[in-house]
Amino acid sequence: TRTALLVVPALTNEFFAGVYTGAARLAARHGFGVVLYPSPDGVGPARDPFPSARAALDGILASSMAADAVAALRGDDLPLVMLDSDPAGNLGATTVNLDLADGTRRLTDHLLDLGHRHFLHIASAVTSWTFDVRARELAARTGRLPGTTVRTVRSALTVEDALVATERALRTSGLFPPTAIVCDDDKLATGAYKAARRMGLRIPDHLSITGFDDLSLATAVEPELTTVRLPAEEFGERGMAALLAVLEGRTPETTPLPVELIVRGSTAPPPRTEP
Repeated sequence: TRTALLVVPALTNEFFAGVYTGAARLAARHGFGVVLYPSPDGVGPARDPFPSARAALDGILASSMAADAVAALRGDDLPLVMLDSDPAGNLGATTVNLDLADGTRRLTDHLLDLGHRHFLHIASAVTSWTFDVRARELAARTGRLPGTTVRTVRSALTVEDALVATERALRTSGLFPPTAIVCDDDKLATGAYKAARRMGLRIPDHLSITGFDDLSLATAVEPELTTVRLPAEEFGERGMAALLAVLEGRTPETTPLPVELIVRGSTAPPPRTEP
């Protein structure tokens, strides 16, 4: 049929739109079409959008999904490429990833080099390998320095929920008030901005805040957000290239794609005294 299915957790997320754009662009060059299909939060099982996916499709790309969420669609023989997924739990599928660990290391080192030692981690409430990687690397990197603390609170991936979670955490920070807030994505960071302003805290004078993804939100807020840029379109192209390789019996390229730390105005050295 020369058709691939791209399964994503959300149609409204700018990152997944970029993944689709890259995948569809490369697919078109090879005479393929890409059908975009949402499966909320990346948890399954994803329902079959066709009378039979195996009859209608040549292969599946699944971005930021659990492998078992697409097992019913895939069946026993439909080629599957997992994007942003745990290589150890991919049920034998090809996996293409971004170098999220390196991005988190760069971000954490940036804050440590500025002098931050007390962190608040606004973590996604969605259980997912992609967010687990970020949490592990943040803990590992900060754990190298004695006296460093990380408090983690979870939030749904909305600005409103992040605002509530951040404000609650800041008001109950105890002996070690955070001087830096590390957010699992830019939406969460935007909620943290709103919480800080509601409490009369200036960014970055009183509090540094970072995001992840480099969505358009990152430059819409003031000061502009320090974040990690994920090359969504290139990621989609790499995933589609891997699927084409599998279909043609070639070995796909699976080296993690590099990401980039983007330093903007939301990070600075911590205040000398508590605000």
